[in-house]
Amino acid sequence: MSLTLLNFHAVRNLQPVEMKPSSRINVISGANGSGKTSLLEGIHILGMGRSFRTRQLRHVIQMDQPYMTLYGRLSGEPEVTLGVRRLRAQRELELRLKGDKNARLAELVEAMPLQLINPDAFRLLEGSPAGRREFLDWGVFHVKHDFLAIWKHTRRALKHRNALLRRGRIHPQEMAVWEHELAIWGEQMDTLRRDWFSNFLPVFEETLKVLLPLPGLSLHYARGWDKERSLAAVLQDSRPTDQQMGFTQQGPQRADLRIRINKQPAVEVLSRGQQKLVVSALKLAQGRFLERTAQRHCIYLIDDLPAELDEQNRQQFCGLLEDMQCQAFITSVEPSALKNAWRAGTPVEMFHVKHGKEGLSDLLSDS
Repeated sequence: MSLTLLNFHAVRNLQPVEMKPSSRINVISGANGSGKTSLLEGIHILGMGRSFRTRQLRHVIQMDQPYMTLYGRLSGEPEVTLGVRRLRAQRELELRLKGDKNARLAELVEAMPLQLINPDAFRLLEGSPAGRREFLDWGVFHVKHDFLAIWKHTRRALKHRNALLRRGRIHPQEMAVWEHELAIWGEQMDTLRRDWFSNFLPVFEETLKVLLPLPGLSLHYARGWDKERSLAAVLQDSRPTDQQMGFTQQGPQRADLRIRINKQPAVEVLSRGQQKLVVSALKLAQGRFLERTAQRHCIYLIDDLPAELDEQNRQQFCGLLEDMQCQAFITSVEPSALKNAWRAGTPVEMFHVKHGKEGLSDLLSDS
């Protein structure tokens, strides 16, 4: 699966874009501020319904335009069309998938699996558990078809329990109902997460070994409550302290992935370049695992790939991308930094962005 056509209107500083990318590697070069990252951002909005640069999508719309539109086609028999429109005057997105005007965001996300590798990806190591939970749940969502329904049930039960905790007085029977719901769905969510993680871990270790052998590095899944006790018992026993705090302190909403080097947090030990390779291994392993379990391919958005990587590491990274047979959109200020990173015969299409305009450069079929 790959994008065969992209059509953007009124996205940041970009002129109207019509792009027919390669099904494999697409390198987007240009000076700082030319719009390279905006192209990646547009693809991200098209597949995820949100930006990786701002929480307010109205900021992505060009200042003199009332709305922005993003349209794409995915390869297949038949091809899959998808579209997103956002009016400045309203917060809701208008989504289309295969011509259906009532498409849901989850369907859009499922149709076009995306992985983003950019400076913010370092948050997988140095950020809060929320980013790692999102990474974890993305993987489970794409291979466990009942995960979304279980996630919604869990979220609903947690929301009601937290609302009761914030009340001045708690009715025990009402609390017991929502604790029972949270325990049932939370345990099921944990089962799906643990099953996914146990299968994902060897793929990550294999991927990391190619990019950066680190014998002391470990990746662990923490479910968010005492592993020796049931969630029902934990919720009941923690009710007094949860009421004092005003929220549920333990449960699946506290799950985390812990990345350590010889029992120390990896972010405190690794150099910046090593951190980028570990994060990249996590992201690339997501795609490799999806290929092996669901026979589907991720589309990768990689912002400024050469940054913090020497030539050897760039070649190893690019070699993994080539082996995955996936589609990738890669930005670089200097296209020459990636010119010799690809094997002979790999289709690499070069796009140059200048002041918001994109143009096709040479098609490199031989490196």
